[in-house]
Amino acid sequence: MKKSTRRRLVRGLLYAVLVGAVVLLALIADWEAIRQNFLSGEVMGELWPEVLTVGVKNTVIYTVIAFAGGLALAIVLALMKLSPIAPYRWIATAWIEFFRGLPALVVILAFGFAVPIAFSWRPPGGSVGAGVLALVIVSSAYIAETLRAGIQAVPKGQFEAARSLGMTSGRTTFSIVLPQAFRIVIPPLTNEFVLLIKDTSLLFVIGAAIDERELTTFSRDALTQYANSTPLIVAAAAYLIITLPLTRLVARLERRQQKAR
Repeated sequence: MKKSTRRRLVRGLLYAVLVGAVVLLALIADWEAIRQNFLSGEVMGELWPEVLTVGVKNTVIYTVIAFAGGLALAIVLALMKLSPIAPYRWIATAWIEFFRGLPALVVILAFGFAVPIAFSWRPPGGSVGAGVLALVIVSSAYIAETLRAGIQAVPKGQFEAARSLGMTSGRTTFSIVLPQAFRIVIPPLTNEFVLLIKDTSLLFVIGAAIDERELTTFSRDALTQYANSTPLIVAAAAYLIITLPLTRLVARLERRQQKAR
């Protein structure tokens, strides 16, 4: 038997197994129970429009705040890590490695409960503000490493040419190097934004007022209220509507960069 024929047979067998598994699943599934417990139109109607005006809105707001704050802090950390002054490099490295090594959930719990008690500190925005601040700090560590790689990817000749024209080191960094570094790291930065959208779901562990709930907290409360799993499906659909276009954007940007190279 030829190799091409064998490959076609194996491929056909794999397709047949997949179709068989789907058909078997469709036959044994209790579709009425699935509809009542996961796709209840009545429960969906009760969630509307608060799922958008509360859950989606707060998720987007918390993500934008965390990303903007993390990006601003990450620029400082990346420049510190590349600094010729050793103590600056040590501080930036310690910060980045420490917060990249901890789960985001642990940092959120620490800022939500432990830090305010230890330092008699009331975070702005209450417990949700503390959680968003924790996301700022965690995201800054990851974004800083991304920016550091982008800065180092900029050809050194760009810096040397600017310096030869009489530009100061600081002006060269902010006018020449950083803009090029940002263009290089746009795809991973967009990916970090997508990860932050999903990380906001961790804020449910520190509690929130009714009008401060993000998607996960909103759906969890609705799940308890209606004793039905439909809110989880609604929240999952909302997350996908937000994240899928962004992931496609990342893929498109990566393809454009590969063509440019």
